[in-house]
Amino acid sequence: MTQPEQILPGYQLLHILGRGNTSVVRLALNPEGRQVAVKLPHPDTLSVHDAAERFGNEVRLSLQFRHPNIVQAFDGTAFGAQAFLALQYYPNGALSEHLARSYGGQVALPPEDALWVLADTSAALTYLHKLGAVHQDVKTQNIYVDELGRAALGDLGNTYFVSQGGKVSGSPYYMAPEIYHGESSSAASDVYSLGVMMYELLTGQRPFNGTTYEELMIAHLTRFATPMNHLNPEVPRPVARLAEQALAKRPAERPSADAIRRAVLTALGEPLDDLTAEPMPEAAPLHQVGRHGPATSRQPLNAPKPAAPTPEPKKGWNPFKRNK
Repeated sequence: MTQPEQILPGYQLLHILGRGNTSVVRLALNPEGRQVAVKLPHPDTLSVHDAAERFGNEVRLSLQFRHPNIVQAFDGTAFGAQAFLALQYYPNGALSEHLARSYGGQVALPPEDALWVLADTSAALTYLHKLGAVHQDVKTQNIYVDELGRAALGDLGNTYFVSQGGKVSGSPYYMAPEIYHGESSSAASDVYSLGVMMYELLTGQRPFNGTTYEELMIAHLTRFATPMNHLNPEVPRPVARLAEQALAKRPAERPSADAIRRAVLTALGEPLDDLTAEPMPEAAPLHQVGRHGPATSRQPLNAPKPAAPTPEPKKGWNPFKRNK
């Protein structure tokens, strides 16, 4: 059965960028004429309580968090027939798409490019963890890179504050052993997922593989990753050592996201800074988050926006070549 054409007041919906089990993402022009990615839940999503709550949670947290390495949200409605989330548009799609398109799948990025992506991702996690939140779904499918070469972590649907509790989830290739055991997620489980991604980007292969959920579970619970420098001798040893420690079976033995961030920045020859979580206003209850949500994005929602759409990247331009 064909779904009716979706209409969102104030937005010109263009072509579909991606489609998932619970939502569709479309390129759109916002009321100021700016290109944005608009996430729209499927009608079936809104009719299922847990799925609707998850989408509402993503809207609220996306508008609430403010960090240059977290995908910026501009506008949104958490619940109801007009539920949506307007986000920064990344013309090159997710990091996983770039890897498949440019490198044919699991091939290591050039070392410097990989390190920049990891520095930015670990900075985003450092920010979330200092606020007492866990992401729960760190993977290349949820990393985006802008025209300046800056990576950002997206998809906050599974994110929650530890003090408030939340439903444990994750993606099998990236899930920590304790999640397979049915235990609660934590900052340490996010670091484990980051460790898997470090292997992917720096060696071109995942540390653990399997063709079924059961095979993956056994691999994550019982096997140990090949030392990273055996797979790619070019990886700086402090970074390789932390990547291996991030995959420790016991959460307490893993480094922090900030320790990884610092090691990666040192390897890049960049100065270190002390990240502090930017204070956030008191979050509105989900049922009160309506159109425009709480005005907490890094740019005020009523700030002037450029009238012209974001230009397409130049042919041959490499989004992962950091512009310093």
